Amino acid sequence: MTSPVDLIINWDVARSAASRLVPPGPPLRPAAAVREVADLRQSAADAVGYVHTITGLSAAAGLGEDQRDVLVVDRPGWSAANTESFRKLLGPAMEAAAKKKPQLVREGSNAQVLGSAATGAELGGILAFLSANVLGQFDPFHSSAQAPAGRLLLVAPNIVEIARQLNVDRGDFRLWVCLHEQTHRVQFAAAPWLREHLMSSISQLSSSTMSQADALPQRIAEAVKSLRQEMKQQKTDGQSDDAEKRPRNRLLEVIQSPEDREIMSHLTAVMSLLEGHANVVMDAVDASIVPTVKTIRRRFEQRGKHRSPLEKIVRRLLQLDVKAAQYRDGQKFVGHIVDSIGMERFNTIWDSPQHLPTEKELHDPDAWIQRMGFTPKG
Repeated sequence: MTSPVDLIINWDVARSAASRLVPPGPPLRPAAAVREVADLRQSAADAVGYVHTITGLSAAAGLGEDQRDVLVVDRPGWSAANTESFRKLLGPAMEAAAKKKPQLVREGSNAQVLGSAATGAELGGILAFLSANVLGQFDPFHSSAQAPAGRLLLVAPNIVEIARQLNVDRGDFRLWVCLHEQTHRVQFAAAPWLREHLMSSISQLSSSTMSQADALPQRIAEAVKSLRQEMKQQKTDGQSDDAEKRPRNRLLEVIQSPEDREIMSHLTAVMSLLEGHANVVMDAVDASIVPTVKTIRRRFEQRGKHRSPLEKIVRRLLQLDVKAAQYRDGQKFVGHIVDSIGMERFNTIWDSPQHLPTEKELHDPDAWIQRMGFTPKG
């Protein structure tokens, strides 16, 4: 019998839709493409040493020497890799949902075939959009003989394209991107328990959501209606960006139970911690590491302020702007703790799940310091 993970979402449709919908990357001659791949791999290797120096995490030692878990990809390659990661990550939840409601995965039925294809197409569209915008990603949920503890994905065409748009030094920009992504790689190396911890939390949340899968058509219809209203409002207001006019229907709003909200709160805190820590590391990067870092930062930040109307709409529907705000909260949390008790004591946060901050502590870092029994400096 086919696994529920393959019956609820048609992954082949997701991969093909993402590949078909993704815009082409910048043209590169074959020799230039080969050099770009080699240069990205070298930047990835160089970045680890700098992350080690900034964070003091011993887990970083030697990571730059092993390139087996570094994958330089194009946009379809990134989509395909993430399709497989989603499949693995959502598998346990779909298995649980199938046991609760076997009618949802009645193999060969019209509802099952059409539903899985529609969901696959939705996922493919999301991946296509993201694949044209993501510069790099550490995927902790991947596991293979070459990369048993996750892998680093670097999206070469996007890195080339953005460096050209910003008119910045290509070598400096490559290293700048790799520093951020390698920080995530070091985080998971420092906290080897974190992968399973996140997978368990995500699986619990997904299982609960999937148990409501019979309401999925209604949720999709609401999302489409929301998108239409957003586009209409954009035209009416001359591309107004007012917060109160954002679409109200979000996937997360279907989560109702206190247990689900607690898990979501925990995941928000953890993801904010990971991104906030990476941002603090990036703030510590100076001209001795990336000579043109000030120029890169300034131009990259300016680029984010000039998104197209379509990109703004998609980002809202995917809640990417909400996530960005949460990550800024994470950066403030990490920065305050490092300033208060030092990087070495902060690094105890990677020792166990009990040391992770709650969402409340994310906005009150002194509460985390007190819970951990540390005394602020001076």
